[in-house]
Amino acid sequence: MGVGRLRVIVQKFGGTSLATPASRQIAVQLVRRAQAEGFSVVVVVSAMGRRGDPYATDTLLDLVGPDLPVSAAERDRLLSVGELISAVVMSGELRRHQLEPVVMSGGEAGIVTDSDHGQAHIISVDPRPLLTALNAARVPVVAGFQGVAKDGQVTTLGRGGSDTSAAALGVALAAERVEIYTDVPGVMSADPRQVPAARVVERADYEEVFQLASLGAKVIHPRAIEVARQTATPLEVRQLTSEPGPFTRIGPTVETADVWQNRRPESSVVGVSVVGDLTHLRVGGANLTAQAIRRLFARLAAAKVSVDMINVFPEQVAVAIRQQDWPTAQDALAEEALSIECRSNTAKVSVVGTAIHGLPGVMSLVVETLVQAEVPILATSDSHQSISCLVPAEGATTAASALHRAFGLGGDGPAT
Repeated sequence: MGVGRLRVIVQKFGGTSLATPASRQIAVQLVRRAQAEGFSVVVVVSAMGRRGDPYATDTLLDLVGPDLPVSAAERDRLLSVGELISAVVMSGELRRHQLEPVVMSGGEAGIVTDSDHGQAHIISVDPRPLLTALNAARVPVVAGFQGVAKDGQVTTLGRGGSDTSAAALGVALAAERVEIYTDVPGVMSADPRQVPAARVVERADYEEVFQLASLGAKVIHPRAIEVARQTATPLEVRQLTSEPGPFTRIGPTVETADVWQNRRPESSVVGVSVVGDLTHLRVGGANLTAQAIRRLFARLAAAKVSVDMINVFPEQVAVAIRQQDWPTAQDALAEEALSIECRSNTAKVSVVGTAIHGLPGVMSLVVETLVQAEVPILATSDSHQSISCLVPAEGATTAASALHRAFGLGGDGPAT
């Protein structure tokens, strides 16, 4: 349901969707089409293009680099400009087609955040500025990726922040759905560059896509999914095309009674994801006491080294970290009299699906598949919705393809 008598949808256009005049014309068509279907539309935009393009976020970031002495607040002011440029350009395109747009920064659209510059979290959204515009039959064009702190300072929401902006505005306006337009046709069952048989996942639960996004898929930001899940606001991930095509609809799980417990391991997964550039650390030695383990994790945390694939045994602690964090981790643990074995060039390959929970045989199929593919398993971790295996980086593509086939995700393996 929309707010009052309005039927609202939010359409978010990514940077590549706005990079050329031709792509912007398609975006305008999509706004007009939604209006013709009776919707009031809020448009959210990202900065145009990618690094090297004049107004892309990374291009702006390169202007100051890591060494120029600017404050975090000043850096946020700079980075927020890219989305404002996109909003003005998109507004002009809409006006050219006899629509009545109104450009808004994130703060003007009612987005209030904390003061964590560069990675701010939204704490509230006041929908009144947008409702005023919508009730006047105008099209708000909102700069994504940004908000304003309570002290009036401009803040940015971190990578993928425009997705979060769109989801937050959709929730605040009780939108019927939030459409995320990008350069791929939806959430894929695997990265097509690694698995050519990958297909579009037509329907998925919030948790499934959250897990895929957290475990390497980059189509939509996990924080956007978290926000939408709170009010069961549907999300749609679509490719920017003038003709309708396949897309992914993300929403609440459709609970289906499974009286006879007929779920099968080979049909329990919706996607396979890969995270590369990891290093596997195995820490042990005679001095690995409980206190030493406590200090180990405390030192890594103080050094801001994120750990994953955690396995703690009486004689050994094993974790995966980002490859770029290894020098920092090495320095952090230098004072500990422990032996550290380091294996670089590893990758985490994960299978994801809500049907995994409580289903015997899924881990067996994962292990059998990787053994048959001759991909060594270095470590594992799991949750209710995912199973992850750490493998040598050179075997990641083979592992992803084999698992994709074993779980019947692309028509290239067992039937679902």
